[in-house]
Amino acid sequence: MPPMLPRHHEPIVAVATAPGRGAVGIVRASGRDLTPLIEAICGRDIEPRRATYLPFRDALGQAIDHGLAIWFAAPHSYTGEAVLELQAHGGPVVLQLLLARCLEAGTPIGLRLAEPGEFTQRAFLNDKLDLAQAEAVADLIDASTEAAARSASRSLSGAFSSEVGALRDELVALRMLVEATLDFPEEEIDFLQQADARHRLAEVAAALSAVLVRARQGALLREGIKVVIAGQPNVGKSSLLNALAGAELAIVTPIPGTTRDKVSQTIQIDGVPLHVTDTAGLRDDVQAQDEVERIGIARAWTEIEGADAVLFLHDLTRLGDAGYEAGEARIAARLPTADARLVHVYNKADLRPPACAGARDSGAIVLSARTGTGLDALRGKLLALAGWSAQPEGLFTARTRHVQALLRTQAHLAQAQESLASPSPALELLAEELRLAHECLGEITGRFSADDLLGEIFGRFCIGK
Repeated sequence: MPPMLPRHHEPIVAVATAPGRGAVGIVRASGRDLTPLIEAICGRDIEPRRATYLPFRDALGQAIDHGLAIWFAAPHSYTGEAVLELQAHGGPVVLQLLLARCLEAGTPIGLRLAEPGEFTQRAFLNDKLDLAQAEAVADLIDASTEAAARSASRSLSGAFSSEVGALRDELVALRMLVEATLDFPEEEIDFLQQADARHRLAEVAAALSAVLVRARQGALLREGIKVVIAGQPNVGKSSLLNALAGAELAIVTPIPGTTRDKVSQTIQIDGVPLHVTDTAGLRDDVQAQDEVERIGIARAWTEIEGADAVLFLHDLTRLGDAGYEAGEARIAARLPTADARLVHVYNKADLRPPACAGARDSGAIVLSARTGTGLDALRGKLLALAGWSAQPEGLFTARTRHVQALLRTQAHLAQAQESLASPSPALELLAEELRLAHECLGEITGRFSADDLLGEIFGRFCIGK
């Protein structure tokens, strides 16, 4: 069982629905014994796991509101404790009155306001969810695409945890073989050779590699990539953003310098979220019209530095113009030209034949933001830069920390394979590498997790979840 954290034994309560007005709002409480709270708010006993319509009463016995009360007896609840959910009308004032009444009525049992993510944290601490599943709860809430939501749902159901658990079980079996060899060195039987440990270790490493590939795809579905559109003024950056988003997000005019600040929008391509940012046109401070534009240009370069992919947009109709070409050269000198993140995009193909563009830059994309010609090629290029590949049904969501843990596991398994391949294996080193690999896998599901890591994870949840 995971370690108990401070204040874990105290009953908690919070509004579990999003702020604002709605048809229904929920106040949720969790604790070891909520009987005094149920009697005070509901005025009578209610059957577990059955919705009961009744008035929610204040300290004087007057009704605050009428709604449904549902009591889940431990351990058959989301948190593993006794849980009371009060479903009232979704007005902010009503919910705050109901929350205040719960805190008042719960004073004898030490009821307090829940911290962010504390309900899900208790579900983890009470073995209702492992850590990967608990994180999937937040991922499901925050999902920005349908594919991300479906993947998070699979992780919540335990798909990712099951694969990690299978790897962990194989490592445990291998560790037992190695430990047996260490404990009985005088035996003539070579435990490792008889059990084909080398082949089994290779199978675990191969299975881990397959999980790592899927985890990276799941992390991409969850986090997406940051794409910045850069270029000189009036090359069509805002038009390209609008074309990719399918909406008029940025102002488009023939006047140079229309975009003074960044304009961002999250779009999806094949379910992968892309956070696309249109920036101010890049030119010298001398050419900038005023201080506002100069600030916008400085912010554009900051966005470029932090981007996962940079679309360097060129204007086909101005190629050959001396002033324009000089501006292109100045921008190119500051861009990471040798970086795979950089994509050259030639716009306005509807106004000028694009034959000359292909010879300039290998892998360049030629398109028309106005007509949409070439946009599919750009979308495919962005997916390739992100490292996305089409996956069959069954992809699970993952986080950067999961990927890093799998990479560390992979490194320890590689060291273990190298040790085992030696004519005279150093069994102590082999055992240690397998132990470290086992612990890295345990970090994903929470079997080996420090309290500060748990605080960081659950602190990012919304209150009431």
